[in-house]
Amino acid sequence: MNRRRFLAQAAGGAAGIGAGRLLLGPSGSARAAADALQLDAALATGVREVATLDALPGKVPLIKLSYRPPNYETPISYFDSPITPNDAFFVRYHLADIPTAIDAGTWRLKIGGEAATSPFALSLDELKRDFRATEVVAVCQCSGNRRGLFQPHVPGVQWGPGAMGNARWKGVRLKDVLERAGVKKDAVEVVFDGADKPIVDKTPDFIKSLPLSKALEEDVLIAYEMNGVPLPPLNGFPARLVVPGWTATYWVKHLTSIDIATKPFDGFWMKSAYRIPNGKFPVVQRFLGQETAANTPITEMVVNSLITSPLEGAKVARGKPLAVRGIAWDGGYGIQSLEVSADAGATWSMATLGSDQGRFSFRPWSFSFTPQGRAAMILMARATNRIGQTQTSELILNPAGYHHNLMHKVSVTVG
Repeated sequence: MNRRRFLAQAAGGAAGIGAGRLLLGPSGSARAAADALQLDAALATGVREVATLDALPGKVPLIKLSYRPPNYETPISYFDSPITPNDAFFVRYHLADIPTAIDAGTWRLKIGGEAATSPFALSLDELKRDFRATEVVAVCQCSGNRRGLFQPHVPGVQWGPGAMGNARWKGVRLKDVLERAGVKKDAVEVVFDGADKPIVDKTPDFIKSLPLSKALEEDVLIAYEMNGVPLPPLNGFPARLVVPGWTATYWVKHLTSIDIATKPFDGFWMKSAYRIPNGKFPVVQRFLGQETAANTPITEMVVNSLITSPLEGAKVARGKPLAVRGIAWDGGYGIQSLEVSADAGATWSMATLGSDQGRFSFRPWSFSFTPQGRAAMILMARATNRIGQTQTSELILNPAGYHHNLMHKVSVTVG
């Protein structure tokens, strides 16, 4: 297989997205070549790591961070549209034993637990037939998105800005399924397990829980379709949890069981992993039943934005209009405004917000101006949501590298 080197924008540095990564990948389709050229344009402050531009079954070439378990990142070019194509959607697993083929005809979802009055099981056909279908457009974002850009370095999968995607999810309300099972008065949490498993006994199974109040919200779904087609195998087929506004750690794939619990779940992925220091982030929805004196589970996404065009290192024409485009998103409060700076943050101008596909969706934005002079120019983007939260200018340090929402910076050359 022929291979060539690609230098790519990863995002980052101490003041925004800008550190590069070295990608080794095969030449391929015209789209893959175009992606590679866009990646190639973006070396900023130095190579951070070696990764691979490679394709998984059913996927276009993505940025490979690890093969087993598979962790693959979406190139920035696919975020120039607010809906992320299924074949370009990022892939995130914690465990190496993932289902390669699930028979939709024999798959069953068990709903029960000690706080369920009437446990039962559902086939995929029954899930679709017996409950009212609903849809939501929502961002699925890994909690560690942009972790690879933290300074100083933190351990974990070294994601750039592409551990996320936005899709139209179709399924049934979790609330409706829980109501059929009967929720006892002493219920406090709902616990979810999927078909992915560890390969050794000492590795904890990936099991997550939600507070009952969150599980009963109208927008939380058991989804079986993504952008109008069945879920891709690597994104949760045949059914997955969709928790709009909250990070993807709760979006359990390949669902097999849902248990209504009378006490907080104490598995590793709740009591030890995916936790942030208390009081560091401006989150509104907290997981009070799982809090300790030192930390709390990560919950909703923080307000954020990304410049998708031009890319890092682009050459732009002096005296001609330049279109700056991007996306913004948050934990479901909605994007109020997006500001753009063409002078490294000295002055700001209001961008135009694009179509609104719902409060949990990417919100596209655009800004046009005419560059002058012949010099390097630093473009920046800053999003503000409808409850007044805005992106930070200084990285909020935390041990696991979560909630990276520095204002995005892109350097271009005028002339």
